[in-house]
Amino acid sequence: MNRNIAIIGAGLIGQSWAITFARAGYNAALFDTQAGAVEAAHEQIARSCGSLEELDLLSGQNGSEVCARIRSAASMEDAVDGVCYVQENTPENVEVKRGIFADLDRATPKDAVIASSTSALMPSQFTEGLEGAHRCLVAHPLNPPHLIPAVELVPGPLTSSETMETTTRLMQAIRQTPIRTLREVEGFIMNRLQGAILDEAFALVDQGLASPQDVDAAMRDGLARRWVFMGPFETIDLNAPGGVADFIDRYGPAYDRIGAHRPGRTDWSGPVSDSVINALQGYDRKTRSNWRDDRLAKLAKFVGEEKES
Repeated sequence: MNRNIAIIGAGLIGQSWAITFARAGYNAALFDTQAGAVEAAHEQIARSCGSLEELDLLSGQNGSEVCARIRSAASMEDAVDGVCYVQENTPENVEVKRGIFADLDRATPKDAVIASSTSALMPSQFTEGLEGAHRCLVAHPLNPPHLIPAVELVPGPLTSSETMETTTRLMQAIRQTPIRTLREVEGFIMNRLQGAILDEAFALVDQGLASPQDVDAAMRDGLARRWVFMGPFETIDLNAPGGVADFIDRYGPAYDRIGAHRPGRTDWSGPVSDSVINALQGYDRKTRSNWRDDRLAKLAKFVGEEKES
């Protein structure tokens, strides 16, 4: 099996991706056009791997083993020679992306996937017209990916289902959590969710309803406690005896009033409710509630100890 990948762009995201792949046993070739960037990256990677080793976050390996799988590439062509996957991490500039993707499409093996870490550009903006557009997509991590596993996989209009499946399996193999959008949309998934929260956070302060400190506390010591290990749908499924349907019946009218000013707000009780309810079948709610409470107790202990230290 081909375990050779290329990291194009050796900044903070590229460094973190290199650690993520190397920790999982992949060989990473690191390249950057900026003089000295790769050498500086290796120094930072070594420091990071040392810290990860101390915390036992290298899957039982030592830092030197992981670092040994990351090599400096003399050129982009050298970096992508014989790889199965490329992770691009160049600046958030559509013209830069178009140029680098055109170069990568010409230089990489024809069966290699080419992914961008972009957080703000849609794949169609820099893959349109490429012969290999079917093998290109966005694989957007949260920074740093070696510590935060979520990776958004965003297809362009011509991205093949095979490319999406191959990348999904690869992310799972390196212990990341692939989050697939069904089609490209500005902001992808995580920034759209984060944007909705930020809009309301700013509104609460702007309307004189809360201080920034209290908004942060509401998230940090309230909602985020559950969201560390559960998403919003599972949270509400466990917050009413009858699950999501019961939650909508009980609290839907209140949320309708709260969100009445939001344009284009989705009707929770509409057809979408069936999709959410059906996705949350197959587990005993009481057992899952006990699991949630146990995790919350362990988190409370950890956070309490952190505050004391």
